[in-house]
Amino acid sequence: MGLRQIEMTLPPGFRFYPSDEELICHYLQKKVTNETMTGGTLVEVDLHVLEPWELPDTAKLSANEWYFFSFRDRKYATGLRTNRATKTGYWKATGKDRTIYNPNSHAIVGMRKTLVFYQGRAPNGVKSSWVMHEFRLENPHTLPKEDWVLCRVFYKKKGDESAYTDYNSMEFDAIEIDTGCASQPINQIIGKR
Repeated sequence: MGLRQIEMTLPPGFRFYPSDEELICHYLQKKVTNETMTGGTLVEVDLHVLEPWELPDTAKLSANEWYFFSFRDRKYATGLRTNRATKTGYWKATGKDRTIYNPNSHAIVGMRKTLVFYQGRAPNGVKSSWVMHEFRLENPHTLPKEDWVLCRVFYKKKGDESAYTDYNSMEFDAIEIDTGCASQPINQIIGKR
């Protein structure tokens, strides 16, 4: 059962929109420790065999968003470098890794790496609109048991500054919007910060 089918069984208004902490602590941690997850699970995808536009429908959540587990392939047998090449391109890391903390203990539980897909071979690849957030467990006291990562892949539309809008950091004027039930100022619906 794919993520879309699971989401369709939820009441109206409920969506699969997990935080980074939930992706690490609930999904990836349970995958690495072989715990069973209730209510469906994410599928496993080999990123080195598939191009981003070939990702399976079972991992697809919306028109341009996929969630899945992937096993990190090493570029060299004795090295730590990750192989992120596909048949027609490669995933290139961009920016700094984001540290993810456990909301209860405030301990570091994982890292999020942002990657962009380039078509062709480095260094002459052409940047595409495909973006991936790769989540990995991070525990400074132990070596990883397995090299599983959880991936969120999305297609960033042209002219779209951010595929994910952070409504908590936005300022809103008291404008009226129609919610379908009654017109209310938007800052009462979302909450003005």
